[in-house]
Amino acid sequence: MADGDVGADRFAVEDGSVVSVGETVAAKRRLDLRGRLVLPGFVDCHTHLVWAGDRADEFALRQSGATYAEIARAGGGILSTVKAVRAATEDDLVALALPRLRALAAEGVTTVEIKSGYGLDLDSELKMLRAVRRLGEAQPLRVRATFLGAHTVPRGREREEYLDEVIGRMLPAIAEEELADGVDIFVEDIAFTPDDMERLFSAARTLGLVLRAHTGQLSDNGATARACALGAVSCDHLEHADEAAVRAMATHGTVAVLLPGAWYCLRETQRPPVELLRRHGVPMAVASDANPGSSPVVSLLTALHMAGVFFGLTPAELLAGVTRHAARALGVGKTIGRLTPGMAADFSVWDLERPDLLAYQLGGLRPVAVYVDGEAL
Repeated sequence: MADGDVGADRFAVEDGSVVSVGETVAAKRRLDLRGRLVLPGFVDCHTHLVWAGDRADEFALRQSGATYAEIARAGGGILSTVKAVRAATEDDLVALALPRLRALAAEGVTTVEIKSGYGLDLDSELKMLRAVRRLGEAQPLRVRATFLGAHTVPRGREREEYLDEVIGRMLPAIAEEELADGVDIFVEDIAFTPDDMERLFSAARTLGLVLRAHTGQLSDNGATARACALGAVSCDHLEHADEAAVRAMATHGTVAVLLPGAWYCLRETQRPPVELLRRHGVPMAVASDANPGSSPVVSLLTALHMAGVFFGLTPAELLAGVTRHAARALGVGKTIGRLTPGMAADFSVWDLERPDLLAYQLGGLRPVAVYVDGEAL
């Protein structure tokens, strides 16, 4: 495992940051963890944690043979959640999301990315992102907000006309309130095109937002290679990424974010090209993709286990995938994701002999304690 993935026998924290590892230093307070395993705080780098309602009826439809794309084209899918989110208040969204956030924290997660994208109009997208910001203020976990107004095209709107609104109205309003750290787009036949992505990224780049993209989930339309060339820090899903896409990721330093929860819940059969990603040295992150439709999985440890069993990632790859690589996928790899001097003192303490057990056992694993900025949750 890479340096910083597993804590040394001792480390020192000052002002919320790790200041030394493996050295004996003068300290105002000492904490004896009694030989327990210490890991960097986990990073769930792809979630849609703010939502209202549920889509259990769609789950039943898929069990009967309907595909995700068929349900979406019939007016279900994302648009079903949009209706529920528009009807909810900001307070409702915060109250519904807090238990989900706390469930992730209970597994050792210290940083969570949360996307908008269930509003699809100016007021509702602002409402979602304000709720995300409030979640960050209501508890100690680090919360990164991503604007996903380009999630799908609202009912009754034309794609190009709606994208004009995303770029011309929503982005400036969000930037004015500083509600987002990054921007994302769903590039598929049922959503947006690579050209749409280029337009959005061009506008978002001028605002200093981190660029990310949902690509290669349902088809291979060249979006992954295009996103890399445009400066995306991550491409997420990637079940249909080919070697050209993987080469582009390697060339541009783009992180591959694997989302086994959606793959599992949608009963997909084509896996992300893990061997190609390894061969080309592309860093692989793993995330829960927690959302009400395609991945109602509010558990990063479950996603970690799935990525091992279904996608074949090794225990070392899995640990890196929920720490340093996940941090890099958010554009914050220089400050979180490792236990090395200069990094944030985010870590968890486990009654486990070795971290491989996190990949081995499904369920029943919880840290003894979780720390953010050196303070226990």
